[in-house]
Amino acid sequence: MSYIAINGVEHFYQWVPSRSPDATKPVMVFVHGWGGSSRYWRSTAEALSAQFDCLLYDLRGFGRSRPRPADQIAKHDYDLITFADELAALLDALGLTKIYLNAHSMGASVAAFFLNRYSDRIEKAILTCNGVFKYDKAAFEAFYRFGGYVVAFRPKWLRQIPLAPRFFMARFLHQSVPNQDKLAFLEDFLAADYNTALGTIFTSVSKEATEVMPREFQNIPVPTLLVAGQYDKITPADLGEKAAALNPQIEYVLIPKTGHFPMLEDPNTYLTSVTQFLGLGSA
Repeated sequence: MSYIAINGVEHFYQWVPSRSPDATKPVMVFVHGWGGSSRYWRSTAEALSAQFDCLLYDLRGFGRSRPRPADQIAKHDYDLITFADELAALLDALGLTKIYLNAHSMGASVAAFFLNRYSDRIEKAILTCNGVFKYDKAAFEAFYRFGGYVVAFRPKWLRQIPLAPRFFMARFLHQSVPNQDKLAFLEDFLAADYNTALGTIFTSVSKEATEVMPREFQNIPVPTLLVAGQYDKITPADLGEKAAALNPQIEYVLIPKTGHFPMLEDPNTYLTSVTQFLGLGSA
């Protein structure tokens, strides 16, 4: 396992395939969503590894990246723009100047901030299962109450229950995915840092986000593919379509019969859409 210190926090990262110092392939960086880790991106990275050196990393406080010590937490620590700045610092630390970016869910919101602030470092981007939504005070407050309960009640023994991964992932999926992917996501969710998991709920789903994110999508200056799952219950497909309509740089594609993880539910269709957008042959 490889770790690198970014702003005082040890971040986990991994190359797929292993990258030599004299590597010449372009680099694609993968950003995961809330409660998960880069583990669920591995199969996609492996499928694209003939064309790219793929960099997987875990956002601070998720997966194998450590949270910031409680006595060092700053007010802005859970702002998505802070995670975007940490991505830029990661690239600096690894000596990467120009990349392709592939991000999912909350990670795609982080990526939108990154695209607008570090556009000179991006060739093209893929954003999966993200979009713009309207503020609904009652619905948001109910979401915060439910989210707070879910984050607080995460007994480690839950992973030992045979059907727990299946039931946990049911809301995220329309088609089934391999059992090891379900278990990995449940394990990552159970291991996520409490403060980070709760803090990012309030920054990624907020009145401010409903005001800021449309501008972020509107201002994206690089060619971007926005991928939606037809039956996504977390980020409904129409929210992605609305985001794409804000900017001619954004190409929208709907993956039929998938939910919030189209890259796992229908990897062939997902990879075909991505490779066509990138102007590549078959993955």
